Amino acid sequence: MSVLDELEARRDQARQGGGARRIESQHKKGKLTARERLSVLLDEGSFEEYDMFVQHRCVDFGMADNKVSGDGVVTGWGTINGRVVYVFAKDFTVLGGSTSEAHAEKIHKIQDMALRNRAPIIGLFDAGGARIQEGVASLAGYGGVFDRNVRASGVIPQISVIMGPCAGGDVYSPAMTDFIFMVRDTSYMFVTGPDVVKTVTNETVTAEELGGASVHATKSSIADGAFDNDMDALFEVRRLINFLPASNTAELPEVPCYDDVHQQDDSLDTLVPANPNQPYDMKELVLKTLDDGDFYELQASFAGNIITGFGRIEGSPVGVIANQPMVLAGVLDSDASRKAARFVRFCDCFSIPIVTFVDVPGFLPGTAQEYGGLIKHGAKLLYAFAEATVPKITVITRKAYGGAYVVMSSKHIGGDLTYAWPSAEIAVMGSKGAAEILYRQDLDQPEKIATRIADYEERFANPFVAAERGFIDDVILPHSTRRRVARGLKLLASKQLDIPWKKHDNIPL
Repeated sequence: MSVLDELEARRDQARQGGGARRIESQHKKGKLTARERLSVLLDEGSFEEYDMFVQHRCVDFGMADNKVSGDGVVTGWGTINGRVVYVFAKDFTVLGGSTSEAHAEKIHKIQDMALRNRAPIIGLFDAGGARIQEGVASLAGYGGVFDRNVRASGVIPQISVIMGPCAGGDVYSPAMTDFIFMVRDTSYMFVTGPDVVKTVTNETVTAEELGGASVHATKSSIADGAFDNDMDALFEVRRLINFLPASNTAELPEVPCYDDVHQQDDSLDTLVPANPNQPYDMKELVLKTLDDGDFYELQASFAGNIITGFGRIEGSPVGVIANQPMVLAGVLDSDASRKAARFVRFCDCFSIPIVTFVDVPGFLPGTAQEYGGLIKHGAKLLYAFAEATVPKITVITRKAYGGAYVVMSSKHIGGDLTYAWPSAEIAVMGSKGAAEILYRQDLDQPEKIATRIADYEERFANPFVAAERGFIDDVILPHSTRRRVARGLKLLASKQLDIPWKKHDNIPL
């Protein structure tokens, strides 16, 4: 056999991973193999693989006779819509995708290359954790991955896609990345599995109930999105990459805009109901403000009282945060605060302007919220908005009450431009609550207290008191929102701030 023939034979063998039987087993579970996933994720013909022939070095427990080229992870780089990304995909057909010392070193190398060359890195997880046969060497490999996750944080986008089991040490690397996507029914994440839970706490729970996609997308907020199958998840990653810069020093990826920002949408003039207690869908305003109504929502199934996601205005990416009156009247609670704070900080890391739509009646009251640390969780959102140095534009559509008004990217914590619709109510609290506190002596006289409420509404339930003090830059017509936001972003394109030197901040975790 010639050298060239031997090379091709070795490559063919490496591409087979754990062999035809294990590949068939993977397909029967509704899952693609590692290389099939990369072929879907990356532009056709763009993938260049590294370390195809790497093998583990373990000789204990019969491992000397159980070696497969690649050692359970496929690494390399390719392009998504022509833009360079680095990738690694764990191969469950090879020793369950478990992490060995050599396996980890392959990931270390691709992480280093991504950071050095300032390009996003995407990890596809489908693995059984650390390779027990290698003991502490596999744990050391995990440590190297974690260390690189931290060093890359805020420098390059890091995306994790959970496409099978992800347990033990494997979960902490995705947890430190910017976005996590999961596949329903075939993926799960947990630190300790159902058997350990049963032994330690005597709880009987399935893998899906303990750490499935539905759990992490709706309850824990670990997952930013959950999708029905491998293909959907990978296509959504491709779509997400379109909104992200390659690194914290790269330009934002702009696309041609064919949606005229000067075309007004008169339907917005009637979006806010006359009854202040009647909800409306804030997402309608979000879609009508963004180019072509294209909105990439994150964590849509978690903390629905606040909306987060990416869109474009005049072809340039923006981050969108919006209170949602359709869920809990749009109040801020612990979950909503954490969700939005995390998103704000990502946008600030990568110089993505933030547009905030406000209709917030306050923070959610109750012992559950207070015992659950609402003060600190609310402070996270306040802190995130205040420390963000990117352009920040705020549009108040209706209620903006109390501390929640201040927290939602107000002028007082560094909002650059603040607009209000004529329907905006900016006050310490709602008219009814305020009147009942101010005129407690009149509570037993319904007619008199109704007059007091009407007086308070006339005095404060409007945007003009705040506008008189310069807290609102302009009261705008709802149909002009897209045009005004677009002009504001142009104005702020060259924004610069001088902030005191610090080693790093100390956000209230």
